[in-house]
Amino acid sequence: MKILPIPCLEDNYSYLIIEENTKQAAVVDPVEPHKILSVAQENGVDLKLVLTTHHHWDHAGGNDKIKQLVPDIKIYGGSVDNVQGCTHKVENGDKLSLGADINILSLHTPCHTKGHISYFVTGKEGEDPAVFTGDTLFIAGCGKFFEGTAEQMYQSLCVTLGSLPNPTQVYCGHEYTVKNLQFALTIEPENAKTSQKLTWAVQKRKEGLPTIPSSIKEELETNPFMRVDLPEVQGKVGCTSPVEALREIRQRKDNWRG
Repeated sequence: MKILPIPCLEDNYSYLIIEENTKQAAVVDPVEPHKILSVAQENGVDLKLVLTTHHHWDHAGGNDKIKQLVPDIKIYGGSVDNVQGCTHKVENGDKLSLGADINILSLHTPCHTKGHISYFVTGKEGEDPAVFTGDTLFIAGCGKFFEGTAEQMYQSLCVTLGSLPNPTQVYCGHEYTVKNLQFALTIEPENAKTSQKLTWAVQKRKEGLPTIPSSIKEELETNPFMRVDLPEVQGKVGCTSPVEALREIRQRKDNWRG
């Protein structure tokens, strides 16, 4: 399994997932189809699937065009998300495959949108799994609660995604890492792992390099939104439950001008 990040628009990421034996590929959120096709051609792969995380235009807006350019492509999206160009609706727990060795599990992770889907992808034995989290989980952050509640985001982030294996590589929808880590330090100023990761992320961006992927392990160590089960994090924001803490941290982030 090979994963290629493709920067799009101002700060979005699309991703090409390549099954190397058969040279078949899936693409996550192909908002700039010509760019995606160019990368696919450079790598000599056949595009078979589109995995759409949610209906917002900067994720689903390229679906109709990519269908014109690759007429037999299958376009997957959440069953309640009204995804542009969708040909195959997926529910939580639905399984897809790519080539000989790649399996894809659909995880319903609502809140940012009602039907948001994250895709958990496994390859051959010995390869780290990957999860494509769209705008639910960012590196050191989470998406705004546009269509859902703190209860839903807690379930999506801390239960569904938080229970994935620690080595799972996290590929999110935007390059927001530096700002997210700066904000994370306003919640946990003494978190050494967050400080170290911020230094690393700033250097990456100076070099024009992406800060993805992260891992579930790293997120559990540095992402305040995924650390709300910890009493010390709840205490820092004056809360006594994980959901209450998540709601409070999100409100602070919405009002934060870093």
